[in-house]
Amino acid sequence: MAGGSFTTGSVAKERAEQYKGRVTAYVIIACIVAATGGSLFGYDIGISGGVTSMDDFLQDFFPSVYRHKMHAHENNYCKYDNQGLAAFTSSLYIAGLVASLVASPITRKYGRRASIIGGGISFLIGSALNASAVNLAMLILGRVMLGVGIGFGNQAIPLYLSEMAPTHLRGGLNMMFQVATTFGIFTANMVNYGTQKIRPWGWRLSLGLAAVPALLMTVGGIFLPETPNSLIERGLQERGRKLLEKIRGTKEVDAEYQDMVDASELANSIQHPFRNILERRYRPELVMAIFMPTFQILTGINSILFYAPVLFQSMGFKGDASLYSSALTGGVLAFSTFISIATVDRLGRRALLISGGIQMITCQVIVAIILGLKFGQNQELSKSYSILVVVVICLFVVAFGWSWGPLGWTVPSEIFPLEIRSAGQSITVAVNLLFTFIIAQAFLALLCSFKFGIFLFFAGWITIMTIFVFLFLPETKGIPIEEMTFMWRKHWFWKMILSDN
Repeated sequence: MAGGSFTTGSVAKERAEQYKGRVTAYVIIACIVAATGGSLFGYDIGISGGVTSMDDFLQDFFPSVYRHKMHAHENNYCKYDNQGLAAFTSSLYIAGLVASLVASPITRKYGRRASIIGGGISFLIGSALNASAVNLAMLILGRVMLGVGIGFGNQAIPLYLSEMAPTHLRGGLNMMFQVATTFGIFTANMVNYGTQKIRPWGWRLSLGLAAVPALLMTVGGIFLPETPNSLIERGLQERGRKLLEKIRGTKEVDAEYQDMVDASELANSIQHPFRNILERRYRPELVMAIFMPTFQILTGINSILFYAPVLFQSMGFKGDASLYSSALTGGVLAFSTFISIATVDRLGRRALLISGGIQMITCQVIVAIILGLKFGQNQELSKSYSILVVVVICLFVVAFGWSWGPLGWTVPSEIFPLEIRSAGQSITVAVNLLFTFIIAQAFLALLCSFKFGIFLFFAGWITIMTIFVFLFLPETKGIPIEEMTFMWRKHWFWKMILSDN
């Protein structure tokens, strides 16, 4: 192997054992404030399903769906199958996809904070448009603005967290984003539970309250420090050094600082990161940027969270009970993320992803069997079987919450070398939102066509992704973010791909 081969990554040599510093209150507060942006994403996921099951909302914007819902004897699986209704939910994700790609050069040139603040402002505008909507066009324009906010926020915040966190706690601190996301989902479910009783404008309150997390993200972004990696990449080396000393609580940051300087020199020599990321030397990172978010969505979790009230109503739960059940799943998801935070930097990423995958497969198969045997075309589940379905879905959500939920964001945000980091994270977010859009748009039609088989469909995908992790994802626990290049060269498969570079 040629002596200069390692310079295709971020740094020329490994210095991880020389890293000094401790966990400071400053870095924890910065990470918590930044992570609140995740609540935007979570709130929207949680609020959409609840609002689209509210009669007043359907009467105002989707009267045909309302009439279909009120019809006494229709196929249980097809009550809400309407492409206009699905477009309301999924328009946000196409806007977010485009915005995440636009956010990449902004995040790189102007810093992570600029994208966080821009995302918050866009989300504020979107929540105001949605709360005051008088027609479908206004409603969808508001959704598009929310999408822009999510695209910018999801692109910048995981990067911010990974760059600020010390190596040995990077997994846990990065998961603050997922904690905020799950808290947003749970809050949205509780808001829906309350606003469904406020006739006829409860849905406006549900959509308008999205302004609260947006305000937190915008104001928080204004007061946050920039990351030292971003400052050094933009030529502000002295400021970057001082900030690094502050967040690590020590003056002895030479090794970590030098890694950042080496990475920034290479990053600044690359003018077209989206073109460069296609090169063979970045093949492992590109594969993970595409497959990790794809697999996260193909667990089927978003389908359950988007449409939980609709799903539970289809299974025979009445209005209050269905929203209560979906609030329960939101609470379970928020709780389970803390399991991951407590274990990810001790057990590692692979152990959580594989164990979570096995539990999710089991739960999906059990739900499919129950619905297949006990839930026919026009019949409702008995109370005991309905409770059993909710329990098994909660066990599925617990497994997702400690595995693919947080790690679907954490792993991609920590593996990219600085020169392609912003572009790589944009690809991750864009792919996540693309598949979120596809599943959101297709789920109701798939539910109508596949019936209980929809759960087997997702179980099949979880089987594939669990095997993928076992074979192709190396352990990233404890590896400095600027030294990930060395990890790929030690992996049984990726070293063969990279051997010619």
